[in-house]
Amino acid sequence: QVQLVESGGGLVQAGGTLRLSCAASGSFFSINAMGWHRQAPGKQRELVAAITSGGGTNYADSVKGRFTISRDNVKNTVYLQMNSLKPEDTAVYYCNADVRPSLYRPSTDYWGQGTQVTVSS
Repeated sequence: QVQLVESGGGLVQAGGTLRLSCAASGSFFSINAMGWHRQAPGKQRELVAAITSGGGTNYADSVKGRFTISRDNVKNTVYLQMNSLKPEDTAVYYCNADVRPSLYRPSTDYWGQGTQVTVSS
């Protein structure tokens, strides 16, 4: 079984910074893409940023130039550095990972439990 554990959320003033971390643990063969999504109250969950195993990245237009996603393949951890935070960034942030359990089995998407980010104006 694979577990994703997030940390780093909290309350910050507008213009501030936060760094989220998400560590994958358990038994698996490899991790493909990893990413961060967020869900604000009354809104659908949306992709914030994603990163492939090779380091290719993709960002939502709303966070480009402010957020940076990175990963440590040795630690099986993905990070989200969030700068110049805005009140509209307030949401529960979820990490996800496309995990291959073994060489001969297809990959499965796993999700973390979510971490609250609140940006005050």
